[in-house]
Amino acid sequence: MEQDIVSDPSGVIAIVQRHAHREGPLLPILHDVQTEFGCVDESAIRAIALALNLSRAEVHGVVSFYHDFRKQPEPRPVLKLCRAEACQARGSEPLAEWAEAKAGGRIAIEPVYCLGLCSVGPNALIGGEVHARLDQPALGALIEAL
Repeated sequence: MEQDIVSDPSGVIAIVQRHAHREGPLLPILHDVQTEFGCVDESAIRAIALALNLSRAEVHGVVSFYHDFRKQPEPRPVLKLCRAEACQARGSEPLAEWAEAKAGGRIAIEPVYCLGLCSVGPNALIGGEVHARLDQPALGALIEAL
């Protein structure tokens, strides 16, 4: 039987209650669950669906559509490297390949499409902190710090 990662559904319900006053609260709820628990697992999907009077399929559809949501927590540190057009024009593709080799699987390097700092790319997001004007030495320092 699948083990629930979110072992306390009351934590999920507390998040739902914080957003109950909003119109269209599903995405903010999912983001907060992801932040607090590191994932949006099946138990969280069930609790959110029940609390919002949605079907599990509706909640699952949103979770599976957006690449930011995980069904299981990522055990490694995560570095999100922008791969949008402006950052690609500034060399993010070869930088991503270099970063993967440098990290050696020790950290998760994930693509993200636009961090909103197109004029100072390539950019990366670690936690909630954006790092701009990345080149190999700067990105290497970030990788080493994780």
